[in-house]
Amino acid sequence: MHDVDSLLDLTRTTTRSASKLLCDAHLEALRNHSFDQTLPREMKAAADQALEKNILKALEPLGLPIVSEEFGQIAGSGDSDYTFIVDPLDGTVNFVRGLGPAAVSIALYKGDTPVFGVLGLYPSGGLAWGGKNLGAVLDDRPIRVSAVSNPVQGVLCTGIPSRFQFNENESADLLKKMSSFGKTRMLGAASISLLQVAQGGAEAYSEQGIMLWDVAAGLALVEGAGGVVDVRPGAVPGTVNVLATNGNINLNW
Repeated sequence: MHDVDSLLDLTRTTTRSASKLLCDAHLEALRNHSFDQTLPREMKAAADQALEKNILKALEPLGLPIVSEEFGQIAGSGDSDYTFIVDPLDGTVNFVRGLGPAAVSIALYKGDTPVFGVLGLYPSGGLAWGGKNLGAVLDDRPIRVSAVSNPVQGVLCTGIPSRFQFNENESADLLKKMSSFGKTRMLGAASISLLQVAQGGAEAYSEQGIMLWDVAAGLALVEGAGGVVDVRPGAVPGTVNVLATNGNINLNW
């Protein structure tokens, strides 16, 4: 039997350790990168695998199943409903090119339901964590979604994942959503976008065809901060369509 509080403590420690590697400026080798053979727009950095090895070293002894971006599905040693979902580096392009924020992202799920998520933030070195029954915290400070209800006064965070087809239907759907809001921001990391919803910097995050590990921890944070999440299977197997809001915004989608 695994205690959620103990799992959360270990996950916070593990995330801090991994994100410290990202924030050590002298480790420039972590920025070495290549592009996926089957997804030409998908960048992989040396940091992805280096961080994931450190994370798995900490989590695997628990015997729980793990779904990770680099190593796929790792079976647990026992019978448990809990699964860790790991993205060692969300926002790889931001990290490699120096464009903006990135995060180490670790979530614990029970079945299909987020229990908690933890984000180690780059370049600040900060830590965010939360879950539906746990609240949400950023650098030891409680955070909460905004009270904005009118989309025209709100901010939408979104993105264009590597699997986005740029066909007429997908493009029209994206434009419809963007035109509903006063402002739209693409931050280059789904976890950071979800953190913005959780802390009231944005009212909604929407993205189609993204991988669950990109959003798993951030979804838990939004729920912990009082927001609402909707996750459905994407058109491409293994992907999901995500909408996370402050729970107050009125959308006609």
